[in-house]
Amino acid sequence: MRRSIALFTSLAVTAGVFVSGADAVAAPGKVPEAIGFGGAVASIDQDATAIGISVLRRGGNAVDAAVATAAALGVTDPFSDGIGGGGFFVFYDARTGKVHTIDGRETTPAAADSSLFLENGQPIPFAEGVTSGLGVGVPGTPMTWKRAVQLWGRNSLKDDMRPAEQLARRGFVVDQTFHDQVANNAARFGAFPSTKSLYLPGGQPPAPGTRFRNPDIADTYHELAETDMRALYDGRIGRDVVQTVQHPPKDPASTLNVRSGKMTTGDLAAYQALLRAPAKTSYRGLDVYGMAPPSSSETTIGEALNILENTNLGKLSSTDYLHYFLESTRIAFADRNRWVGDPDQVDVPTQQLLSQKFADSRACLISPAKALTSPVPPGDPRNPKPCGTTGPGVTAQQEGTNTTHLTVADGWGNVVAYTLTIEQEGGSGIVVPGRGFLLNNELTDFNFAPLFPGVPDPNLPAAGKRPRSSMAPTIVLRNGKFFFAAGSPGGASIITTTLQIILGRIDRGLSLEQAIAAPRASQRNSAQAQVEQAFLDQPETAALIARGQGFSNAPAEIGAATGVERRPDGRWIAAVEPVRRGAGSAAVVWPFRW
Repeated sequence: MRRSIALFTSLAVTAGVFVSGADAVAAPGKVPEAIGFGGAVASIDQDATAIGISVLRRGGNAVDAAVATAAALGVTDPFSDGIGGGGFFVFYDARTGKVHTIDGRETTPAAADSSLFLENGQPIPFAEGVTSGLGVGVPGTPMTWKRAVQLWGRNSLKDDMRPAEQLARRGFVVDQTFHDQVANNAARFGAFPSTKSLYLPGGQPPAPGTRFRNPDIADTYHELAETDMRALYDGRIGRDVVQTVQHPPKDPASTLNVRSGKMTTGDLAAYQALLRAPAKTSYRGLDVYGMAPPSSSETTIGEALNILENTNLGKLSSTDYLHYFLESTRIAFADRNRWVGDPDQVDVPTQQLLSQKFADSRACLISPAKALTSPVPPGDPRNPKPCGTTGPGVTAQQEGTNTTHLTVADGWGNVVAYTLTIEQEGGSGIVVPGRGFLLNNELTDFNFAPLFPGVPDPNLPAAGKRPRSSMAPTIVLRNGKFFFAAGSPGGASIITTTLQIILGRIDRGLSLEQAIAAPRASQRNSAQAQVEQAFLDQPETAALIARGQGFSNAPAEIGAATGVERRPDGRWIAAVEPVRRGAGSAAVVWPFRW
């Protein structure tokens, strides 16, 4: 027996989880790839990944582990996600072979209308929407967790949230990324005493290597779990959120113009996390599933894939491949910007956008020798004509980039791809006093005013509406069985990042880890594609510029992707960023079959 215990402990350490009692776990470290059996977790944070693995090890399934990992990220990566925001949850059910999605996107208050961000008929400054109560949407993340666990989990919501509560109480070691994110937002955070006291103790960001604790979020998690989330949607936490939105707790000495929001307790009580049919595209004999509108991800990724379907990308030179990739997203974003919004409030031609007929009518715009000039006008998916366009072209609007994505698989073969966010880095910048979490500013994903007079805009604010999103949790099936899943943060560049990973894995012969690590470019129907320095340093760049492709440097990096793949022999591969956002953390339950 002693030898068996020793072997068990050794295996658990190798898999990234040290076992010492039923609930003890230690972070597996930042490993970009892990291969093994029993399930896998890929996230941006080692503590969150460790918690996800521990849930799998104790008998939870991929849904339980995804919720537990997300709750942990709300503690360790609070400037990207948390219970003050929303997201999209994609679940592959291995028993049925079906893909399900939950729309946990935030909604506008009932008092909102198309003038939400207008003053005297003109759009307010974007920054005044960002750091305000006005930009806060009704949070969808807690309800998403509740619905996912009720529908598909094996554990209770209490069990899935408990590890994150414990993590918040005992604390975690601050890394450079956490420190830098606070430093980047010090001016905003310092304007709100509730935020300043939590993230700027003594007026300075927490130093790398120190231990950070958040007992307020621990108490909030406990109350949410005990009340099955009613404390937010019909209880004390919700009343605190509404008070904070309507009366932002700004320091009187601050010079920021912080606008009040319109959210009420009635808006919280009315919120629903919606089951939606996934959007689906067939590509090279594979089935690519993702979120339907109000996410613009799968309509845009799917259109780009359909545009590229008749081009053998695997046979092209690197320069030709990158040219076609950039042109496909340039065109797909032209159509995304014109047609996609909340399908419950505007008529979105989802099926037509995903049709091969429409894609073929757009693909003929691509010249192998010369880049298109942006902004490219949109096509008409309801009446596609070869190379036909309609109306003026529109570039992608500004979106927050500090979202997070996690990917989880279990020993039964179930998989979750889950992207969640509070929008900008640090969201609204406002911590709900005494509650320990930041509120989102997701409503700034709406267009503040129509992009062109007289042209219908599907993404204007309205009562109860969900803003258009770019979050792209994606699952790919081969012959009806799970192949791989991936997603990323990055605002509108999420779409191009996820597409680039798909193409790298399917067409260019890259492993999932290599596809995630590859230099990134994001062409969103603008004169210049946003690119990383590593992309500019490639020898192909000069040839692309000669074809008319324009490039501008990203601020630092594009996205922070994670993914999971299943090999034919049954092993799982978890893959994450090796460098971006301080590197991610991949782990499997067992490094070999137990």
